[in-house]
Amino acid sequence: MREIKIELAKVEFTELGDSMMNLQEIINSIESLPTEDREYLFEFLRQQRIVNRRVEILKNAQEVMQAFKDGTAHRGSVDDLIADLLGDDDGSCLE
Repeated sequence: MREIKIELAKVEFTELGDSMMNLQEIINSIESLPTEDREYLFEFLRQQRIVNRRVEILKNAQEVMQAFKDGTAHRGSVDDLIADLLGDDDGSCLE
């Protein structure tokens, strides 16, 4: 498998003196890449999105686990959640 190596200046907003590359310039730079390089770039970005989503899921899970440890998380059914969100202590809104 070929290693993916991308020049960051071609794909991210980069300071160039007093100006910044705008989105259109970045798109133009990507479009000027050979097809194979664009495919590697898109695969790299797809993999980065997967990694970033996994990190976000892990962070959320850690926050939930900490809330359980701190006693600030609540357990219950979906109906309990809806009643809590609606401020209905006896669940009568669900009937």
